[in-house]
Amino acid sequence: MKSPLSFNLRNNLFLAPMAGVTDRPWRQLCRQLGAGYAVSEMAASNPMLWLTDKSTRRLNHDGEVAPIAVQIAGSDPAMMAQAAQFNIDRGAQIIDINMGCPAKKVCAVAAGSALLKNESLVIQILEAVHQVCAHNQVPLTLKYRTGWSLNENNALRIAQLAQQIGVSMLTLHGRSRACGFGGQAEYNTIAQVKQAVKIPVIANGDITTPEIAQHVLNLTQADGLMIGRAAQGNPWIFREIEHFLQTGKKRAPPTLEEAHHTLLNHLEDHFRFYGEHTGKLTARKHLKWYLSPIIGCKHSFLEQLMNTESTRCQFKLVDAFFNSWRNSGQYEFKPQQHPSSFFPTNLTTHFETLAA
Repeated sequence: MKSPLSFNLRNNLFLAPMAGVTDRPWRQLCRQLGAGYAVSEMAASNPMLWLTDKSTRRLNHDGEVAPIAVQIAGSDPAMMAQAAQFNIDRGAQIIDINMGCPAKKVCAVAAGSALLKNESLVIQILEAVHQVCAHNQVPLTLKYRTGWSLNENNALRIAQLAQQIGVSMLTLHGRSRACGFGGQAEYNTIAQVKQAVKIPVIANGDITTPEIAQHVLNLTQADGLMIGRAAQGNPWIFREIEHFLQTGKKRAPPTLEEAHHTLLNHLEDHFRFYGEHTGKLTARKHLKWYLSPIIGCKHSFLEQLMNTESTRCQFKLVDAFFNSWRNSGQYEFKPQQHPSSFFPTNLTTHFETLAA
């Protein structure tokens, strides 16, 4: 499809930027499995942080498919403008501003969703960053929430201000900052924003199944959907939603063989990107997301996987896990009623031997 930002995209399904999650390997995997667009983890606007190992990795887009979208976060208009230019100079083709993060450490410095309490500062930041983006002919987008709290809903005013300043697209998470990730997303608010502005509006929040995706599009008339937490451990959700929206029929989940292949490839890419020590540590959350729904979060194999001493051991344990699963006669990668039944009795000893 032709995106609202004049880039050719596979579809209107977007991977949400998530700190500590949407690194380059994860973005690339989700794009391969059906996401039409992916935004980087938020990058700090403070220049003192730009050359740290963490920031350098976050700003690494080698080999990614266009468009390269970088999200920046901060509360100082001049710093935010400088951060936009810094990232454009390093290949960013779209700049996205974070006004949606509810994390305490972000809001404590008046960034993220805390900005929604100060509309004059919102204007200053949008104007400063837009000036840089316009000069470089790079689109500016905004991801934000419905307001600071349920009683302080200013989603409509922020949308209108953003449109007036020149923002090219809005992504609205249908929750206030106070709601965090609890409660239900306010799709009615997203629908009101969509009706009030002419620029594209992307709906975000609680989009966990193909059926819900269709419902949200129908209800909000949004131009696209952004999916975050539902993709953790399930990058196939993008192609499943894509298939449902195109055909009205559900696509089968990945086979065990495909899941095996996907996880091993993801681990290889992840380890190359992060290196030995950091790679081993940061892979843990992905492995939990992939495997907990299958075998349970208290399973002894997961505990062993979390305590491995090397990336090589992590890789071999996962490989052995899937081989054992396949040998049991199971062929689908989905939650099992009795997930332990197909493992050897002495699970720990068995996998330690295979991983040696």
